[in-house]
Amino acid sequence: MAEEIERKFLVNGNAWRELASGILFSQGYLSTDKHRTVRVRIQHDQATLTIKGLTEGISRSEFEYPIPLADAQMMLEKLAEQPIIKKYRYRIPVDDVVWEIDEFLGANQGLIMAEVELLSPDQVLHLPAWIGKEVSHDPRYYNNNLVKRPFSTW
Repeated sequence: MAEEIERKFLVNGNAWRELASGILFSQGYLSTDKHRTVRVRIQHDQATLTIKGLTEGISRSEFEYPIPLADAQMMLEKLAEQPIIKKYRYRIPVDDVVWEIDEFLGANQGLIMAEVELLSPDQVLHLPAWIGKEVSHDPRYYNNNLVKRPFSTW
């Protein structure tokens, strides 16, 4: 079983923008049950299907598989809950981790969040100056919840 250990933070300022270029992601959820989520994601010409388990602390099980692009496009159009999440993702290496900054579009425009995957829940983490408030334990910031209650409605 694969395990994802992840912390999430809001982002301060724009200093991070000069450190990476963004890649457009489109993703939709086939299931947003809190015990299991099923996500379809497209980035460039690559598509994946991801199944995630219940979050416990900052950890959860995660399984990800490549799928045909045409299948992913059809799933997003016909099966996914709406709205589809669109965001630019920036990957910024700092020390021994890679920060993924998501700049949301559409109904979630204005939300900029950074995530970092860890090797263990107690891994020591150096926070760059552009990292703000931690939101790891706030379910409003889970991507699957941003479908149900977009940032623009808060």
